[in-house]
Amino acid sequence: MSQAPDIRRSAGSLPDPGRPPGTPDEAMPFDHLVVVMMENHSFDNLVGSLAAARSDVDGLSFGPDGVAANANPGSAGTPPRVGSFPLSTTAQATHVSQSWTATHEQIDGGRMDGFVRSVDSIEPMGYYTPAVLPFAHSLAATFTLANRWFCSVPGPTYPNRRFLLAGTAYGLTVTSAASLLDPPPPNGTIVDRLSEHGIGWADYFTDVPMTIVIRSILERHLDHHHGIDRFFEDCRDGALPAVSFVDPGLGVLSSVASHLATLPELFRDALRSIGVNVDAPPDGQTEEDPQDMYFGEAWAQTIVAALLRSPCWPRTLLIYTYDEHGGYYDHVAPPAAIAPDAIAPQLAPGDPPGGYDRYGPRVPALVVSPYCRPAAVTNVVHDHTSVLATIEAKWNLPALTDRDANAASVMDFLDTESAPWLTPPVPAAPAPTGPSGPVSR
Repeated sequence: MSQAPDIRRSAGSLPDPGRPPGTPDEAMPFDHLVVVMMENHSFDNLVGSLAAARSDVDGLSFGPDGVAANANPGSAGTPPRVGSFPLSTTAQATHVSQSWTATHEQIDGGRMDGFVRSVDSIEPMGYYTPAVLPFAHSLAATFTLANRWFCSVPGPTYPNRRFLLAGTAYGLTVTSAASLLDPPPPNGTIVDRLSEHGIGWADYFTDVPMTIVIRSILERHLDHHHGIDRFFEDCRDGALPAVSFVDPGLGVLSSVASHLATLPELFRDALRSIGVNVDAPPDGQTEEDPQDMYFGEAWAQTIVAALLRSPCWPRTLLIYTYDEHGGYYDHVAPPAAIAPDAIAPQLAPGDPPGGYDRYGPRVPALVVSPYCRPAAVTNVVHDHTSVLATIEAKWNLPALTDRDANAASVMDFLDTESAPWLTPPVPAAPAPTGPSGPVSR
């Protein structure tokens, strides 16, 4: 497996030391950066089938017969060899895992052959087609897609979302209720940096703001959190802030929903004050199993459509990605990464050894902007700290950790000399057959 890249900058350094912190780089063609992070799908699982028609997409390997050749060794409860297979509906099975242990077994030192073995099931080898997920495939086929966007840590949701917000998981390897009460990261979060420099930002949430994974964000910045209706109003009125995080509905079956009951009552009261129903969240839209994928497609389509129609669109950039791979197969071995800081993972007895010096498996990621290269890909290595790197580069903010200080921004997705999508396209709608459709005949 690869060696870690060189450290060129360190935590606390500015992208442009010659420019005052908090001043925008006008050469970056956006004033509004919007981040949508869905949940639990690998690149090959969600959009790997695009490789059947496009040689530039590093997805699944298809033969002349249209059958994917990728496979994993079987386990006790499966055939000896399990090949990749198309999923026929938007319903999801539950025999997948993205835990620290399962993910390390799946990666297997870069062999990427432990997906079936990690859960004793064929489900990790399933993949979606454009017929089943027309919106996701249309978006990926229209704008610029990342061939090399990895989740930030080989593990589950909470550690990866901490990387998105703080550039570090600062010890976390699990998605646990107890972690919601952890102290803040040593160098703070990206929203702390934005607020310190007077740069507008908001978290627009559908049921629960995902900033909850770092408790101090809600405690310090409660007034920056708004229900999803406010997002549609701000899009319509051309009133989006500089940075927006837009969260799908987590749903009653999500781990986060179950963890709300464990929070102190004062914290729950704070959530109620911004409109969070801490007792009965609605159905989920994040696309985490066992949610039906249709509802995530339908939610995301409304978000993208609102941006494309907004007066803000000519100066807007959307980063659309997934927090981690969900236990689904991907064929690309994660490369070495720069450790964010000196904080080691808090491993439990029996956990595989490892650190924050290697990425997790690839996840789908694309950029939607008037300046995106049409139907293109980028092969630059990114992870979730690329979101931080982009924000920091645009507004010249100090890096939070060594990881985001050295992460690539998303400028490689763009052609700053032209704006082919100034008149926006119309991505495909979700499957007209609705939940659990279409079904193969």
